[in-house]
Amino acid sequence: MAHKTHPIGFRIAITEQWRSRWYASRKDFSKFLIQDFKIRKYIREQWAFAAIPKVEIERAGDLVTVFVHTARPGILIGKKGAKVDKFREELERITGTPVRMKIVEVHRPELESMLVAVSVAEQLAKRMNYRRVLKKVGELTMSAGALGVKIKVAGRLNGAEMARVGEVRRGRIPCTTLRAKLDYSDYTVRTTFGTIGVKVWIFKGEHGPGQLTRGLLPMGTQATTERVGA
Repeated sequence: MAHKTHPIGFRIAITEQWRSRWYASRKDFSKFLIQDFKIRKYIREQWAFAAIPKVEIERAGDLVTVFVHTARPGILIGKKGAKVDKFREELERITGTPVRMKIVEVHRPELESMLVAVSVAEQLAKRMNYRRVLKKVGELTMSAGALGVKIKVAGRLNGAEMARVGEVRRGRIPCTTLRAKLDYSDYTVRTTFGTIGVKVWIFKGEHGPGQLTRGLLPMGTQATTERVGA
């Protein structure tokens, strides 16, 4: 039988950064884990319209720092920061501790696998032809600068009686190359004619020999965040 490995988990602490960065004692670990789950669930459900592909969480003492990557920072921040203040207050209610928000702008949403998966799922939910959708989205991702893309969908595509699997592939997808900058996401959409699953792989290049990987710094140095605004 095949042994399938999550492309992001395969690269964690090697060429990928941990999505939650904190240390806790045994008695606090489960509490922090549940809080992280609730934070991500709240953001996914209440702020889906803000095009948020990734949420990272850091803890230092009683302070929780939430990095929200979004392709629509203006919508998320609101006029004079009103929306983001309300957002932070709700997260403080969930955690019971002070929360600091960091908004990270995503400049190329076509290269974010989660946003691509959501786009494909929304079009399939409208019963658009899945072959046309996969071809169009795949070409759009490649034109945005990707070196490879693979999109796989499964379910009652086009409202068919029997479930089927559709796939499109462009360029290279080196899943087993650890130095490859491979972005992966899966998304499930529930429609009136059943559940449809979407998986997206996007290949963005490779880390060079000896090159520092994103978020993994030598011991003794402090991490810095690029393109962060409030």
